[in-house]
Amino acid sequence: MILLDNLTKAFGPRTILNGVSLEVPDGQNTVIIGASGAGKSVTLKLIVGLIEPDGGRVLVDDQVVHDLDRDALAALRGRIGYVFQFAALFDSLTVAENIRLGLVKRGYDPGVIRERIEESLAVVDLSGTEDKLPAELSGGMRKRVGIARAIALKPRYILYDEPTTGLDPITATVMDRLIIRTRDLGVTGLVVTHDMRSAFSVGDRVAMLYQGAIRQVGTVDEIQASDDPVVRQFIEGRPGPELVEPVARRSVG
Repeated sequence: MILLDNLTKAFGPRTILNGVSLEVPDGQNTVIIGASGAGKSVTLKLIVGLIEPDGGRVLVDDQVVHDLDRDALAALRGRIGYVFQFAALFDSLTVAENIRLGLVKRGYDPGVIRERIEESLAVVDLSGTEDKLPAELSGGMRKRVGIARAIALKPRYILYDEPTTGLDPITATVMDRLIIRTRDLGVTGLVVTHDMRSAFSVGDRVAMLYQGAIRQVGTVDEIQASDDPVVRQFIEGRPGPELVEPVARRSVG
């Protein structure tokens, strides 16, 4: 299980997270929603140790992420797949080569690597694209390669950073189905998004991040039925000063 415990994080005078606490249960997709700049992507980076919190803790499988040494952190990251907002593929490498990189780094032999590449591309319905370059793929296909690269490592968790951003409605639906399919393979997912259609489609639980803290968390039905005015304003897409204001500018302390 992933546990966020009273996380705080500021960049200069601007506080991004100010006491975020959230459980990410095993075997489910948990979705974090919130306005742009609310700290959703920062939360993902804290989970994999790309940045350190100013206060609080991130625990993954009972390990405090920011207390781990380099080798232990590398081992932890081996259990966590990360699907970047814009796929983050290497343009000069083929699809297969992009997926192969992480497998080679973890020391798998060539036969296992070939099998993992074939299996992961089949899961995302991209069999036969092994020799294509990213430039030859659509935006949606590149994101699916990003998912294939993550699942090829057979992670315990996958973190998705705005997986449907920039996609047309049909391709976004395909992406949602892949996220659900991955959960059904036994992978715990944490999805950050401001796309409510996607959030309600893929999520088992939804948490709203607002002014540096979790405003409300619950099942899709509970969030859809929420009487919290801030939650309702966001999920209904109604503009207002509460949601467009930057996160509190006070310093962490």
